[in-house]
Amino acid sequence: MSDVTRLLSAIDQGDPRAAEQLLPLVYDELRRLASSKMARESRGQTLQATALVHEAYLRLLDGNSPQQWNSRGHFFAAAAEAMRRILVERARHKRSLKAGGGRRRQELPDIEMAAAAPHLDLLALNEALTKLERQDKRRAELVKLRFFTGLTIAEAAQVLGVSESTADNDWAYARSWLRLEIAGGAGDDGEP
Repeated sequence: MSDVTRLLSAIDQGDPRAAEQLLPLVYDELRRLASSKMARESRGQTLQATALVHEAYLRLLDGNSPQQWNSRGHFFAAAAEAMRRILVERARHKRSLKAGGGRRRQELPDIEMAAAAPHLDLLALNEALTKLERQDKRRAELVKLRFFTGLTIAEAAQVLGVSESTADNDWAYARSWLRLEIAGGAGDDGEP
């Protein structure tokens, strides 16, 4: 009977020191097994072979679910299976995060940024928006909803209580009006 088999038997009998004595005897072989498994993993794997060995070892000798080891080979087969399960669990977790963790993809083709672009003069925009508000309150409100809160045309239309086509037309008008006003193309009466 090998030392490993004897220690496995002692662990089965409940000897608490046997687990401590087992690790140094099996560590190098478990490390080779883990390195072999990790070599077949895809790039970008963040789990190290050492961490895989430790996690598998802890699972194998978990006190809550006692194992009976028939032999050294049985122990290493169980270690290989534990490592496989750990790698599969990590791959599933990683895939779920990449897939959004249950979130659905939302296309945002025509939404303006909620924050202003760095080259935009917010003071000039605010002044022009104030002028637009005096001329057309609804269009000014639409600009605020779209530009500063990032609402879609449909969402802004719903908030304003107008149809989407009206909101779309108002948005096109307001953008042009503001662009001209900021560039200095509008007259003093606010008309472009």
